[in-house]
Amino acid sequence: MSKINRIEFMFRSLHHRNYRLFFIGQFISLIGVWMQSVAQSWLVYSLTHSAMTLGLVGFASQIPSFIVSPLGGVFADKYDKRKMLYITNASSLVLALILSILTLMGIIQVWHILILGILFGVVNGFDMPTRQAFVIEMVGKQDLVNAIALNSSLFNGTRMIGPAIAGILVALFGEGWCFFINSLSYVAILIALLLMQLQTQKILYSSSLQLTSIVEGFRFVIRAQPIRNLLILMGIVNLVGVPYMVLMPIFADHILGAGPSGLGILMSMAGAGALLGALSLAMKMSIRGLSKWITFASIGFGLSLIIFSQSKIFWLSCIFLLITGFTMVIQMASTNTLIQAMVPNQLRGRVMSFYIMVFTGMMPFGSLFAGALAKSIGAPLTLMMGGCICILGAIWFGRGLAEFKTKALQLIAAQQKI
Repeated sequence: MSKINRIEFMFRSLHHRNYRLFFIGQFISLIGVWMQSVAQSWLVYSLTHSAMTLGLVGFASQIPSFIVSPLGGVFADKYDKRKMLYITNASSLVLALILSILTLMGIIQVWHILILGILFGVVNGFDMPTRQAFVIEMVGKQDLVNAIALNSSLFNGTRMIGPAIAGILVALFGEGWCFFINSLSYVAILIALLLMQLQTQKILYSSSLQLTSIVEGFRFVIRAQPIRNLLILMGIVNLVGVPYMVLMPIFADHILGAGPSGLGILMSMAGAGALLGALSLAMKMSIRGLSKWITFASIGFGLSLIIFSQSKIFWLSCIFLLITGFTMVIQMASTNTLIQAMVPNQLRGRVMSFYIMVFTGMMPFGSLFAGALAKSIGAPLTLMMGGCICILGAIWFGRGLAEFKTKALQLIAAQQKI
């Protein structure tokens, strides 16, 4: 395969017009989201200088997604996904605008950030399962694996750009303008959704919004051992490893002495590594070998986190954050890909809502725990302990790979017959 053909293969999902519109809209919107994330962390830290408060704000903004996403999955399976995404993105625009106004007026307080964070979390609880289930409607089953990888590359590519811009803007103009730019960025995805040309999707199940609808998806996850094991490992990593991002202001300021611009660079390095990981995944022609990728990526993530936690040299910290981002996205995106390959269409929204519960739902508990633990024993030791637990989780998952592969192939074969 020539270099040009290899690049075309990597970005093959962009041949679908609807996905191309979605990709462009998301690119602009996610830059704003990452700008707000970094600016908000710095704002909270500058207001309180408290690791515990950083953890509390992370918890408040993420825990609603954990609670609401199962209901979001039911909505995704029952209602028009494009309309759902239009509502969630319009809601996020309004919330970001309120945050920007409060900050620019100089009256922002931590309790404002907590309340808006909770509301953002509720919106995300409906948005993320719908977004995950919507991908197959844009690209079909043939390019689903590639589209998931490109989604991840988009998420993490903007994670490299957004924090760098935010670091500069915060240093020059303050946090409020980052929040305002984020509110404007949602217009791009709203326009993209309006321009899409989609066939009317038939409702795959017709039950009312009952608890039994959620239970049906939960039973599938529990009975499907490969999906269950994937979610357990991801839950471990998200609980004790991924909350390293909440503690970044402490490393940027107290340990590395780099200030807000240094925080932006550190977050961008993690994003750059994540982008490289996602593009590596996009080059894969099939899902073969992904379970091994997940195992080794989880080990690599834990090791890089341990070394970063003990570094006091800025450039060395950047290198290991690059590795941290690379291994983290390989683990997360590969997990997403394998689950999507194993789940039936009529349960896709609900099963992906449990993926979202683990993906984002463990992080608030981890953020709260990391903030509290860092207050007691310090941020470096907190991250080192998290890295060790990630490695132990990867070893547990790797010991059952033979049985995992057999049962996973059975589930994948069942979906290919549909």
